[in-house]
Amino acid sequence: MIDEKKIEALKAEHHDLEKQLARSEAVFDLKERTAHARRYAEIEEILGLYASVQKITTEIQNNESLITSGEDTALENLAQEEITQLRAQKEKVEKELQELVSPNIYAKYKSAIIEIRGGAGGEEAALFASSLYRMYMRYAQRKNWGFTLVDSNQTALGGFKEVVFEITGKGAYNEMRHESGVHRVQRIPDTEKQGRIHTSTVSVAVLPQVEESEISINSSDIRVETYRSGGPGGQNVNKVETAVRLIHIPTGLVVASQSERSQARNKTKALQILESKIQLAQKEQDVAERGKLRKEQIGTADRSEKIRTYNFPQDRVTDHRAKLSWHNIEGIMDGDISTMLDDIARALVAGE
Repeated sequence: MIDEKKIEALKAEHHDLEKQLARSEAVFDLKERTAHARRYAEIEEILGLYASVQKITTEIQNNESLITSGEDTALENLAQEEITQLRAQKEKVEKELQELVSPNIYAKYKSAIIEIRGGAGGEEAALFASSLYRMYMRYAQRKNWGFTLVDSNQTALGGFKEVVFEITGKGAYNEMRHESGVHRVQRIPDTEKQGRIHTSTVSVAVLPQVEESEISINSSDIRVETYRSGGPGGQNVNKVETAVRLIHIPTGLVVASQSERSQARNKTKALQILESKIQLAQKEQDVAERGKLRKEQIGTADRSEKIRTYNFPQDRVTDHRAKLSWHNIEGIMDGDISTMLDDIARALVAGE
């Protein structure tokens, strides 16, 4: 149920923000105005969904009155069919609304920065890192989310020692945040001649993409290094020092970006990731608000520190935190992970 008092409070806040935004820009600074405009848009979306719920509820009630009249059986059947459709629609809209008005601090993040690194298992671990990268990319495509490769270190056989990418879309971070941790794979590698099953691990870290106004970094605290990109991208990318590496001196954090065609854009992308990492570090004492630290998310990437196992011979994926399993591993690796993510979220969110 939606808290009516909260809706009324949001209406009042919406009205107040509307008046403030109508004032001249000279009255207050651009950063404050941007924050007001963002909040105004958030509340407007909530109120729009609330209005939709109210409208659907009225339509359901109107159809229910036709069923109880007992005058026309054919009409009652049509009304019942429409009620079924309307209730499903209402449930969907109410879920969206609840996610926005609930105290879910993760819902505000529209983007997720995901880092995948090969752990125990050498080349097989790197190949599985590539498989997970493709799985998340295919899922992003199914969700119509934006997907941007930020940085990568590829092996000779096509695996990844490390790959960093950004997923952008409504609810992206909230959906992907439970992927942080060590993922274990059990399968027979293509290079295995004796048919033995190998066990390898890959670590995944999911960071929220912070808003520009959330973190302020002193430029004197950053050392900037440029280098030639080692990945695909054309003559300019590979022969000019367009890739950028940023070192945050106070914390020792290092991030890199080489996917963009210009040094300036790579620097901007790297700075965004650095801001996200610094925010996560600053919030490490407040586990309830930001989840576990990155080092707690992935541990040492040892085989025993696992959150999930992908067992190819048994066609089974098991999440050890949620104590749940799913079959059709080929479909899952092709990005069909919506059901799995929903099941895990239901099992884990209650304990947060």
